[in-house]
Amino acid sequence: MNIGFLTPEYPHSNIAHSAGIGTSIKNLAVELIKQQHKVTVFVYGQHSDEVFNEGGVIIHKIAHQKYIIGGWYFYRKKLEKYINRTIQKNNIQLVEAPDWTGITAFMKFECPLLIRLHGTDAYFCELEGRKQKFKNYIFEKTALKSADAIVSVSEFAASKTKEIFKIKSNILTIANGIDLIKFKNNKVESCESKTLLYFGTIIRKKGCLELASIFNELIKLNKNVRLVLIGNDSNDYRTGSKSTYSLMVNLLSKQAKPKVEYLGKVPYDLLQVHIEKTAICVFPSLAETFGMVTIEAMAMKKIVVTSNFGWNKDIIEDGINGYLRNPKNHIEFAKTLNELLNNNAKNKLISTAARIKVEEYFDIKKIAKQNINYYTTVIDSK
Repeated sequence: MNIGFLTPEYPHSNIAHSAGIGTSIKNLAVELIKQQHKVTVFVYGQHSDEVFNEGGVIIHKIAHQKYIIGGWYFYRKKLEKYINRTIQKNNIQLVEAPDWTGITAFMKFECPLLIRLHGTDAYFCELEGRKQKFKNYIFEKTALKSADAIVSVSEFAASKTKEIFKIKSNILTIANGIDLIKFKNNKVESCESKTLLYFGTIIRKKGCLELASIFNELIKLNKNVRLVLIGNDSNDYRTGSKSTYSLMVNLLSKQAKPKVEYLGKVPYDLLQVHIEKTAICVFPSLAETFGMVTIEAMAMKKIVVTSNFGWNKDIIEDGINGYLRNPKNHIEFAKTLNELLNNNAKNKLISTAARIKVEEYFDIKKIAKQNINYYTTVIDSK
């Protein structure tokens, strides 16, 4: 099988930006190569054009281009022409694209198009209670309507997207997956027992500002606890601040501030080292479709405390393989963290169950086969 991916991000030193979508695409792409399939990745919005091979994955960087008027349309047509030329040359059988801002609106490919729901702008606006630009809604609705197939990374994201865009057809859910060999922890006993870790983008929708308030409450209960933050800082849409981390610092109490360490962005290959050293991973996200960081931490037998919203219920069973709490209830969230910092016996059971859950449901080998089966169905139907 020969699959193409259109994406605004992909984890590689030659590419400007990457986050959860890019990581999930790379995990799948690499596993498809291992299972003897061909993969081409088209990364749009780049600073320059370049084509290179990374471990069998053929990556096309496509430079962003400005136009005097109608750039949203003409750049899409440039991408369409470039991708169709590559489809014909390399016999690509299906192109997968994300739903964010409807990049495939007004495009027509020479093979079936599958859109994966990682979260539209409309979806995140709905969850965050902010107004969406009307043109983005139209782009996203047009893209979804013109897709040959739609698949979602969680049941919650599928249900919410169907509601927002009034989609009547069923949407298949295939979760994201990870390489269980990379995310494996053989040093569970040697972790820093009073350390909490957050990794991911430092941004409001991930609950980072809530985390500051939660940590203020936690430090009242346990003066020895530390919080480590890893990830790219970002602008804050609500205040206009260029740094969400600076907003976090401003929220921290006098007692909490010295106990917080921000490491910035860490290379993906070194992330496991930091996860390995920590006791508990905390992700109080307010808007998500699927928590890649959640399953990465669970795979390394870490206790995860995350928000009790719909997408996380697809991953964690509260009190069995992790914990679900309301990130707006800072005191309750902090009490749960404090209890876990002082309960090693139960933690061993939960962390073991977390690894088992990931092995059963989020192993990239199994996830890749589910995708291959669905790709085949879509290709055959066209």
